[in-house]
Amino acid sequence: MVTGRSPVTAPARVAVPVRAPGAPKVGPDATAASKGNHGPRVIAVFNHKGGTGKTTTAVSVAAGLAMKNHRVLLVDTDAQGNVAVSLGTQSERSLYHVLVMGLRIDDAVKTVRPNLDLLPSNETLAAAELYLAGRQNRDRVLRDRLAAGSSSYDYVVIDCSPSLSLMNQNALVFADSVLVPVACDYLSLVGVRQVIKTVKNVNSLLHHPVQIWGVLPTFFDARAKICHEAVATLREHFDARCLAPIRAAIKVKEAPAQGQTIFEYAAGASAAEDYAAVVDKIVAAREAHERGTERPNAAANAPREVAATM
Repeated sequence: MVTGRSPVTAPARVAVPVRAPGAPKVGPDATAASKGNHGPRVIAVFNHKGGTGKTTTAVSVAAGLAMKNHRVLLVDTDAQGNVAVSLGTQSERSLYHVLVMGLRIDDAVKTVRPNLDLLPSNETLAAAELYLAGRQNRDRVLRDRLAAGSSSYDYVVIDCSPSLSLMNQNALVFADSVLVPVACDYLSLVGVRQVIKTVKNVNSLLHHPVQIWGVLPTFFDARAKICHEAVATLREHFDARCLAPIRAAIKVKEAPAQGQTIFEYAAGASAAEDYAAVVDKIVAAREAHERGTERPNAAANAPREVAATM
């Protein structure tokens, strides 16, 4: 355990509803994505803090789902455009063209692997923040632009930027589940508080039932005491929502330079095994929901609370 006051302490008892990626949306903001068991599950890979393995997680989850013959749309909402680089591709058309210029999704996505389409981003996306700020429904533009065009996919995976941006609010309003990568270090644990607060605000202020499905420890080094303490802290306060950690591996850092996923570059690496387990958990949660046999974290449908004494 991390000694002293836990860095994950919330300012009050913060209700954080939990639902698996297999559960449908409910409430006033349920849109085209809430089509029972037939619409895509929209998973936002989200953390305000950089350096948590967010893009690697988004790419690995999307690629892993595609390898299991699910149709996947991977959306990059970060102007750095690292998703396209990680997959060894580039495109003139991007999320900016869909959001601001009204381009159809079908005309902007690029098939980068079997069953995997990419809606990329680049530096032009930075200008979209100004566009969003001037819109009446500025928190829902991404959802409105993508919901209908993404309906043929089984999963939509969103790589969010490490910021408190309006674009991230849009991503959370479009999503039904949140996967939070957390590096196994003290500062990343501190950052979890802001993630909880943001998700709570989206639920209460924007009236959208997005939920934290999983917290994923990353860069886990079994030799480092802080890594064990970090995982123990996350498990104590997130219970079954804390997934098995992604073990640190140099192959994870090398893969993007080759434009390959971890499954392509080093299928036998420990991190590849760990990400495959996350993918299996996501698929199992959806299948359990569709069978009506869903369990807590496979996932609880009732709200859970994160105590102030974290």
